Amino acid sequence: MRVGKLSDVLVAPAEARAGSGGPTYASALLVEDQDGRRWRVTPLAVQVRDHTLVLRMALRELPPPTAVEREISLAHEVLDKQAVDLERRRPVRVNDVCLEPDWRIVGIDTSTWGLLRRLMPAWLLGARGREAPGKLIAWERLEPLRDGEPAPEESAAAAERREREAGREEPPAARRRPPSGPLAELRPADIADIIHQLTPAQGARLLEGLDNETAADILQEVDTERQTYILEKLSAARAAAILRAMEPDEVADLLARLPEERAQELLRLLSPEESEDVRELLEYAENSAGGLMTTDYLALSGSRSSAEALDALRRHILERDGHAVYIYVVDEEERDEPRLLGVVSVWNLLVASPEQTLQELMHRDLVTVRPEADARSVAEVIAKYNLFAVPVVNDEGLLQGIVTVDDAIDVLLPPERRRRPPRRY
Repeated sequence: MRVGKLSDVLVAPAEARAGSGGPTYASALLVEDQDGRRWRVTPLAVQVRDHTLVLRMALRELPPPTAVEREISLAHEVLDKQAVDLERRRPVRVNDVCLEPDWRIVGIDTSTWGLLRRLMPAWLLGARGREAPGKLIAWERLEPLRDGEPAPEESAAAAERREREAGREEPPAARRRPPSGPLAELRPADIADIIHQLTPAQGARLLEGLDNETAADILQEVDTERQTYILEKLSAARAAAILRAMEPDEVADLLARLPEERAQELLRLLSPEESEDVRELLEYAENSAGGLMTTDYLALSGSRSSAEALDALRRHILERDGHAVYIYVVDEEERDEPRLLGVVSVWNLLVASPEQTLQELMHRDLVTVRPEADARSVAEVIAKYNLFAVPVVNDEGLLQGIVTVDDAIDVLLPPERRRRPPRRY
């Protein structure tokens, strides 16, 4: 007796993302009768006879379909949708999904023949219907993309309340999301290239499966207009979590392109120290040293020994994901705007004896720029003196921030190739 037709094949959340480890098998099949009623069937409950699925149990024993969180529907979320070919680093259209008799998902077919094989009746295709796929992409090298907006994690008000109650410390689970298999193995610039070929909603979906630090690295490689669209597609809580993993100057440049209401909403979700740094940077003109600089640098007093400085450098790298090339020697390291006395390169620090102080090691003949200096002259100073970063000091000699060589290079690039977004206000 015919009870219905196979309407969908589902993949469990643990196996939903490609590259999860071993082979990927279907977690359930959906069977639909002529009245539209559906049942959830395990692959072990059916067998194939002459291209027909035969149930191993009575229809009344089948459970109704129950939704499993993040379970992927091959019929509705993969077939005829876009996915990312991780090997060729480009989006592709899924014309067919190829499965083994044991319901192992082999991969997808992107060829026109794959579409015909799926849509045309088997008797019309004849022997060709059983031919191997023309353009098969292994499931392990595929990143499915779901349509629509990213699922909101929580409202902005709830996120703000949670951040305030928790001292604005994000839970570890939110900071570190499971990497998306082979996708996480690609360089941030390569993933950014993929995002440029997707819609902003799909790009946001792609970032959602990655940890905050990786997502931040990728977002910094995305072109300026798309950055804005992606941030608007993400929930406020998720967007703020990614911004926390970025340097203050990058955050300021991103927020400067958003509508003011959205920018203020995200600023409220940052810690008081983070938001204060960003607000200060937003006050400077875009094409100035102040507009280019970051406040993420390592400043220590001259009485510190080289051993203490190396320990501080390790903490800076581990805790803030910093990449310090210079240590700035200041009069009082706890001050927000300390007086700059000298600079010590990491290379000099590495060869110094442990007891030597930074005051003994520092270079006093400083090259600095003023906050109001135009961006191109800052880039010229960095190039002239072969620096990795130049400190920005005010008229009183107080350290305001530093301009790094990568941000200086941005100034010299054509507008369409710059990473730093032009500001709206």
